[in-house]
Amino acid sequence: METNGDVIRPTAQQALAALADTEQVRASTAALSATPWPRWFATALTLYTAAIPPVYGGTLTDREWLLPRATWGIILIVMTAAYMTLYAFAASNWRKKTGVALRFDVLPKRVTLPLATGLPAVLLGSAFVFRATGEPLWLFAASTIGAAVSVAFHLVFVRLHRKAS
Repeated sequence: METNGDVIRPTAQQALAALADTEQVRASTAALSATPWPRWFATALTLYTAAIPPVYGGTLTDREWLLPRATWGIILIVMTAAYMTLYAFAASNWRKKTGVALRFDVLPKRVTLPLATGLPAVLLGSAFVFRATGEPLWLFAASTIGAAVSVAFHLVFVRLHRKAS
């Protein structure tokens, strides 16, 4: 801000007010970024999570289990492509609606880190246990756990958004 060659400096109060405004913008951006997925996507994600163990188990089994192995592989590929398409659609719509990209870094690491390591271990590990034992109960137990974790994570996501708003 210059007037006739002189520099006008803000007062300390004006500078503090500007910093407070900046902090408010950052907080509202973080709140928007932490907004939960649309319900339809949370439902699709839960169904996808629940379907992974039996489908992956079908691809790993030594014998034909309900369907031929090749069919299980095709189902896995189609299912993953459908999930990725839905994810891209949900993220694109969210960006258009809010102007803010969906971000996972605003979620607490104490929640996301165990989820990112534990859930794949349960979902995929159950398929290996199924292959070793031939007992499909492991697959359905992992499906139930995966669906419960997916719903719980979505509810935590919603609660974090409400706190941030």
